[in-house]
Amino acid sequence: MNVKSQKQIAAKIMKTGISRVRVSSEKEVEEAITRNDIRTLITKGVIYKTRKKGITRIDAEHKRKQKKKGRRKGEGKKKGSFYSKKPKKTIWMEKIRPLRRLLRDLRAKDKLEEGNYRKLYLMAKGGFFRNKKHLLYYLKDHELMKVAAKPATKEARPAEKPEIKKEEPKKEVKAAKKPVKKAAKKNVKKKVDKNEKK
Repeated sequence: MNVKSQKQIAAKIMKTGISRVRVSSEKEVEEAITRNDIRTLITKGVIYKTRKKGITRIDAEHKRKQKKKGRRKGEGKKKGSFYSKKPKKTIWMEKIRPLRRLLRDLRAKDKLEEGNYRKLYLMAKGGFFRNKKHLLYYLKDHELMKVAAKPATKEARPAEKPEIKKEEPKKEVKAAKKPVKKAAKKNVKKKVDKNEKK
């Protein structure tokens, strides 16, 4: 039973490709000749079209859930040489911009000695400094930064009144009584008794 021509007409009516057109009973469709006949079969549901295939989102949803849990955060695979991953220019920009910004800030705050800004700027351009820490170490080592004014000395300050310490009253120590020897008393009594007898 050939229903190819009917499928072609149905595809044009439903505005889809022939591959999506399906037929439930071929006998009824074979008898349909005109477009109106096919339209009635489409309304009945004898001729219908399948759902359009799309890209599945199952894998994407699974990945999203895993990422929400904190998974799939490894380094992954890295291919290529060092400078192909990060070009030389970007490395240079990441290095020079903070150095120049630091020099500008120091000049704005008037912490650099006069004439040193241009010298240090050209040194940074030449790649002398590794990072900001290295630049600050160089400034400190060569004494190129202006030292902040020291606070006033003790002589310049108003004289502070010395605190008077209150003396605590001394406690009187009582002299300890000497213990009397008992043996000496006994001897005295004996001597007295002998004299009385005489």
